[in-house]
Amino acid sequence: MLDRIVSELGPWNWMVLGFVLLVMEVIAPGVFMLWIGIAALLIGVVSLLIWDAAIWTWQVQVLAFLVLSVISAFVGKKLVGGRNVPTDQPLLNRRGQQLIGRMATLAEPIRDGRGRIKLGDTLWRVSGPDLPAGTQVRVVGAADTDLELTVEPV
Repeated sequence: MLDRIVSELGPWNWMVLGFVLLVMEVIAPGVFMLWIGIAALLIGVVSLLIWDAAIWTWQVQVLAFLVLSVISAFVGKKLVGGRNVPTDQPLLNRRGQQLIGRMATLAEPIRDGRGRIKLGDTLWRVSGPDLPAGTQVRVVGAADTDLELTVEPV
């Protein structure tokens, strides 16, 4: 049954696939199906123009679709994803980076390079030289994940 539908639709298979992908993008937006759908529509247009060409086999069509999908995804990423607008609060969601320079007292000693400090109402994991609890330290760095601070004695 599926073979019959595919053979009857001919070059319109790609158009149908493209529109199905675009509808899926509308139903579950994520800006991913859009680019694949556009690639399928482009292959559909090319198929309408050169359907009877001997070189335009289904294998060539699938290969061209895959290449166009990757290219359109990269172009889409450049068009949509390149929105690095400067902000007046560059550390807004980077709590660890906001704490650099602050002073604190060790809540737990630093042993084997790991310990804890209390800043505000939060206990933070810290790394640094071994120090006893109660030592005053300064935050000098934060891991990329903001899960661990680097400290040094004052």
